[in-house]
Amino acid sequence: MCNIPLLNRVCLESYNDPLAVYETLKRRGMDLVTITDHDSIGAAESLRRFPDFFLSEEVTCTTPSGTEIHVGVYGIEDRHHIELQRRRTDVPALAAYLREQRLFFSINHVFSSLTGRRVARDFQLFEDEFPAMETLNGQIPAWNNRSAAQLSRDWLKAPVGGSDAHTLESLGYTYTEVAGTNSIQDYLRGLRMSQGRVAGASGDYLKLTRAILEIGSRLVGDYRWAITLTPLLLIVPLVTLGNYLSELLFVSKWSRRLAEDTRIPVADALLEAPDAAE
Repeated sequence: MCNIPLLNRVCLESYNDPLAVYETLKRRGMDLVTITDHDSIGAAESLRRFPDFFLSEEVTCTTPSGTEIHVGVYGIEDRHHIELQRRRTDVPALAAYLREQRLFFSINHVFSSLTGRRVARDFQLFEDEFPAMETLNGQIPAWNNRSAAQLSRDWLKAPVGGSDAHTLESLGYTYTEVAGTNSIQDYLRGLRMSQGRVAGASGDYLKLTRAILEIGSRLVGDYRWAITLTPLLLIVPLVTLGNYLSELLFVSKWSRRLAEDTRIPVADALLEAPDAAE
């Protein structure tokens, strides 16, 4: 369900049929297909029969500081889903479990306001606990993605990217490629070894607005009473504009703060390297 107050009881974040998602991605050139539903593996039931499909999940987690983050976990089995949900309120315990199970996982949209506020301690958690970082998200602005990519390089994190599509329209235009792999296992191994290359399009204002309008139209189609909400669709462009500006302010704030936190004052540098100072 979507996380917008009032609508969170009736409106889904996505109305995509899993089989339609798979077929669309194959038409758009994907060799392998995975779906990262929020806290769900329901898509597996109709897609696990395909040899080029592997199951993944985007887990909604609570950090020790009380903020919310999204963690991508790739190549899981059904049994993992239960444990992911059980541990999602304890990120260090979740990360330890994922390492124990040798599962590839990433911190997603690190410079996005999508999940709400951040605190400085969250970024220390990202650096300490996560082997990979989402560096190209098909629904957030290019500036946010570029900042995530730079942070990934600075922290030596494996890059990963994806469409984050909630409608069929934007599926498969953002992806992660690992060259020279012949199987799902080789692909996931390549991701763990930082051999992934992200490619494709970032998000923008028009893409986001189109997606929200499409989801709203599907809601109206599902519930007759929802026709009364149709006038609200007229303000969607204003809402998405506000969201887009919020994303830009968010990345501006945190990229600047991280740059300031990692800058070593000259006096401190000299104290740490007396030989060089002499």
